[in-house]
Amino acid sequence: MLRTTAGLAAGAALAGFAQAEPAKKIPIGLELYTLRVQLPKDFARTIEAVGKMGYQGVEFAGYHGWDKKPQELRKLLDDSGLKCCGTHTALNTLTGDNLKKTIELHKILGNTFLICPNISAHSAEAWKKVAAQFNDIADRAKEDGMFVGYHSHASDFEKFDGKTAWEIFFDNTKKEVIHQLDVGNTLDGGGDPLTLIRKYPGRTRTTHLKEHGGGRDTPIGEGKVDFKALFEAYESVGGVEWYVVEHETSRDPMKVAKQCLDNLHAMGK
Repeated sequence: MLRTTAGLAAGAALAGFAQAEPAKKIPIGLELYTLRVQLPKDFARTIEAVGKMGYQGVEFAGYHGWDKKPQELRKLLDDSGLKCCGTHTALNTLTGDNLKKTIELHKILGNTFLICPNISAHSAEAWKKVAAQFNDIADRAKEDGMFVGYHSHASDFEKFDGKTAWEIFFDNTKKEVIHQLDVGNTLDGGGDPLTLIRKYPGRTRTTHLKEHGGGRDTPIGEGKVDFKALFEAYESVGGVEWYVVEHETSRDPMKVAKQCLDNLHAMGK
């Protein structure tokens, strides 16, 4: 998945992307963990700024108290020209009676993707048990038109008897469980995003675009990831419905979030 041609200038690479017409337009959202420093200081203005950048949606990673006033939160999104394209929500919010509360909130927000950001399991059998748990949650969520999924981190590519935890989990979950691949995290763990998108066809309905390689401020399209190949796989076999940008380590996350979006547009997205 990494580019092999050394010294390729970022500008030339982006120009090459722009020459090809995209097969279809997939909306682009921003994972709000990117702006975790700004949001507690001024939540409303930060959300408004994301809309002004040109993003079409946001994925939540916490609500900073706004989940207590969901109608106001929905109005803020609507006024900012944004959709809720997902949420990262802890496993305990998807189990028992908490699932109903989570679904009720996201019905108001207009979101159907409930994504668990991390799981703690330390053996193949433990991962299979978690997979069975997600199958049950998926069945319950489906009754309300909702989907649950899991988001990749580098640690998910630890191997047990020759198979990664990520593959054990998705080999044992129903096709309705969303395969939310994070490109950068997957590469960090030694996984191959392209192979995984193809291995689980139709399941990568929402995905995190994240650069790999370059410095901490490197925006999408200026590192070593072959996004052209990824986009082809996402849109031909992955079933992608949302591209979600995430940038975790920037000194100026607002600036880099805008650069990521501009570069994706230059790639024809």
